[in-house]
Amino acid sequence: MSWLYLVIAGIFEWGWPVGLKYGWTENGVHWGWVAFGVVCMTMSGALLLLSLRVVPMGTAYAVWTGIGAAGTFAIGIMFFAEPMALARIFFVGLILVGIVGLKLSS
Repeated sequence: MSWLYLVIAGIFEWGWPVGLKYGWTENGVHWGWVAFGVVCMTMSGALLLLSLRVVPMGTAYAVWTGIGAAGTFAIGIMFFAEPMALARIFFVGLILVGIVGLKLSS
């Protein structure tokens, strides 16, 4: 169950950059998006806390940030027209390989 908490925590990591991106624009603050970001941060942290009861701290943190980074990378490409260069995809792939490796070695 702890690994499930950790994966869901990593998925919540995707929400807070989106909330901050939409929450502050040239038109000012959009409080609904800021609140969305804060809720995602809170849920992510709470689920990370639950996962730390079983998963080693260093492994949990690396997996949590890796899922967050890879997911946010994909969201940036799909919804924010960020560049999809082969080198960027390769290096995010290395992050994912590292996550799988940490899971298999824990």
